[in-house]
Amino acid sequence: MKLLVSPINTEEAMSALNGGADVIDIKNPKEGSLGANFPWVIRDVKDAIEGKRPISAALGDFNFKPGTAALAAYGAASAGATYVKVGLYDVKTEEQAFEMMTGIAESVKGMNVKVVACGYSDYERIDSIDPKLLPAIGEKAGVDLVMVDTGVKDGRSTFEFMNEDDLIEFVNDAHSRGLETAIAGTIKFDDIPALKRIQPTIIGVRGIVCGGDRSTTIRQELVEKLKSEI
Repeated sequence: MKLLVSPINTEEAMSALNGGADVIDIKNPKEGSLGANFPWVIRDVKDAIEGKRPISAALGDFNFKPGTAALAAYGAASAGATYVKVGLYDVKTEEQAFEMMTGIAESVKGMNVKVVACGYSDYERIDSIDPKLLPAIGEKAGVDLVMVDTGVKDGRSTFEFMNEDDLIEFVNDAHSRGLETAIAGTIKFDDIPALKRIQPTIIGVRGIVCGGDRSTTIRQELVEKLKSEI
């Protein structure tokens, strides 16, 4: 498994890099689970890490606005992101999800960028699409990676909404279709044994490497600890 860590600025990005993160995922927690940061932050982080790690950019927790999402993906890729990650937050049907993800994939075609479709483990409480539908949709739409996160950041974990068997089913379905996978959503150190059994391509974190509060600052020693455990 690879470790994706989500900094909000260059200083945090360096802590993630020096702690051993495999992917530097730029986001803005003030704007939600997959809150988007500014293009210049993406550029600044890219310059700071000097190509030592791939950069991921969160595009936001989207409702059904395929044109807006495609333009956001193109902008993030142009700023230097090598993964563009969209949250299907207020996307309720397979048809809507397919149209969104097809547009995003087309917008970055030829740019050597991986497209990430993110669903939410707590989809029922936010009235969103079931993430277990994403592997089939993603394969058809031409995305590279499907992901599960939590839509509401209230301390409840993905494991409270999807059990280990659900997540194994999600991961195995995606891998059988040639897609990579990621699991995020208030991951805790106690979840590491289960994640090793589930075997996603990537685990995504912020709060755990901030000492449990995602609104504070990433600590290099916690990134190191998590990296060693996975």
